[in-house]
Amino acid sequence: MPTSPSSSAQAAREQVAQRLRDLRADAGITGTELAVRCGWTHPKTSRIENARTPPTPDDVRRWCRACGAEDQAADIIAQSRDAESLYVEWRRKVRAGLKRLQNSYVELYQSTELFRIYSPTLVPGLLQTEGYARALLSTNTRLLDIPDDAEDAAAARLERSQIIHQPGHRFVMLIEEGVLRYQLGDEDAMAAQLGYLLTAGALPAVSLGIIPSATRGRVLWPQELFHIYDDTLVSVELLAARVQVTQPSEIALYLKAFEQLRSMAVYGAEARALILKAIEALH
Repeated sequence: MPTSPSSSAQAAREQVAQRLRDLRADAGITGTELAVRCGWTHPKTSRIENARTPPTPDDVRRWCRACGAEDQAADIIAQSRDAESLYVEWRRKVRAGLKRLQNSYVELYQSTELFRIYSPTLVPGLLQTEGYARALLSTNTRLLDIPDDAEDAAAARLERSQIIHQPGHRFVMLIEEGVLRYQLGDEDAMAAQLGYLLTAGALPAVSLGIIPSATRGRVLWPQELFHIYDDTLVSVELLAARVQVTQPSEIALYLKAFEQLRSMAVYGAEARALILKAIEALH
């Protein structure tokens, strides 16, 4: 698995590596001796100790046995699995199709009271129309080389999005103005999507802010697409993976960035004017 761009995931891996390093040091053996006892090469020991390669459960068992600490193996295996779960490869997640991926978010959505979403390139999933979602998801299936279930996945995404009409949830969404110009699907699908933004932005539970392209002296440059669920989890969407940020200090950084981005956005009549301008540009 590639090294995670999230320091939350990497820090968790490094804690596992540190525990294994400490076990070897406490046992008074060198990296070369450990490699011999485990039946592998010294470079592998080095990669594991430096958190460049995550250990398999079998690696951990051998390591603990070599250090006379077999009683610690189960705990370290569990810790390593937790570390790896912070970084989820899209390809592995979507093997069973995109519909199942859409449904996998339902429980998290229902338990979240305040959603903060920043998207520099796409209409947020909770505000997508069926045509827009279908075009986006179909593109994703081709990129990931998986079966195209975009139609079912789009329907599942729309069903999940009904949460914006349910009481007990609030949604603060930010997009860059460029999102209004990146056409997904045909002209009619894009026009319908932009029209829905006019409607959705007026919903009582939804705050939709748009950061104008002409913003001068930006206080923060465009960031990666991220969702903040209450104050407990940040989900960052990358091309190849989703990174989950759980460390409080890093969540605080995303919250700070979100507020800085929010300070540059326009709302209400000004936001609607930008959407109408984008609709006009389609024709």
